[in-house]
Parts: sequence; structure tokens; C-alpha cells
Amino acid sequence: MGNEKKTYTGFYSEQELKELGISKIGKNVLISNKCSIYQADMMEMGDNVRIDDFCILIGKIKLGSNIHIGAFCHLSGGAGIVMNDYSGLSQRCSLYTQSDDYSGRSMTNPTIPEKFKEVQSGEIVIGRHVIIGSSSVILPGVSIGEGASVGAMSLVNRSLEAWTMNAGIPCRAIRRREKDILKLEKEYEKEYR
Repeated sequence: MGNEKKTYTGFYSEQELKELGISKIGKNVLISNKCSIYQADMMEMGDNVRIDDFCILIGKIKLGSNIHIGAFCHLSGGAGIVMNDYSGLSQRCSLYTQSDDYSGRSMTNPTIPEKFKEVQSGEIVIGRHVIIGSSSVILPGVSIGEGASVGAMSLVNRSLEAWTMNAGIPCRAIRRREKDILKLEKEYEKEYR
């Protein structure tokens, strides 16, 4: 009972993670074997990343360290998604870096050639210590500043300021968020890094 390595059932093994072809992968990465990953060669993951069951990850996605992605999340990284250290997505969040035009001036859906469509596209950047509540939707081109929080079932269609608490459809700032987690981060890093 000394130095045995922990085995987690339900997660890809280290060897299986390498075989997925993720371009860069850190230590202690736990990805559910019920997670669907497409274009893995465009993805990077830092240390201490956990991705739960039934998530779908597609395209250019860069995850920092100490990241959690809850079950049933969908990350569509065509234009790029960056999640910085200590950020997380609760269950059923959807991040879209590309969206069809809903006005009727162009055709829609992935079966139609690009020349018949007007696609809005933009990278999504999630700052350090950001937490996104369950069933929230993040649209193309949004940046969420460090330490911001997003309440459950919110529609984030514009960028959010750092250290704010936000919620709603569309999402709006409610009040300032405390910064105590920065002190806790330093304590954590002293102990675990």
C-alpha cells in the first residue's frame, strides 16, 4: 500500500490518451471514456484536467491546468477555445465558436457548402478562476475575464468583465465577485506544486 498508482475506471488510461493523438497533454489528466473527441491533434491540455461523461470536444481547444468540464458539455472549437487555469464548466454547458446566420439571408447547417452560408466566427477565451453554471451557452467571440462567474442557464452573447457575477438571458453583470480565491490559489500551489 505504498506507491501504487491509482487506477480510475471509466477514464482513458495514459496509453489510451496518447493514442487519441492530443497534441500536448499534461499530468493527471482524467477524460471519461464516454467522451467524444474529434480533431484531437488540435487540442492541448495542462495538468490536473478532468472531463466527465458524455462531453463532445471538437477542434482547436486549449485547456490550462486545474480545469474541470462537467458531464454533457459541448465545446465546438472551430475558431478556438481557450480555458485558462482554474476555470470550469458545470454540466450541460455549450461553447460555440461558430454560428450560422439565423436571419434567413443565407442557408444553414454543416451539409451546405460555405459559399451559401454566412457564418459568425470568433475565439472564446475563458479567464483564470472563471466558473460557468450548468446549461449555460457561450457564443462566438466572447471573452470572460479572470474571476468572473456565470449563473446557471445563462446566454453569454458578449464579453464579461473580470471579477463580476453574471447571469441571465442575455447574460448581464449582477455584482462584483470576491477575490479570496487568489489567496487560496497561492496556498494550494505551495502545497501541491
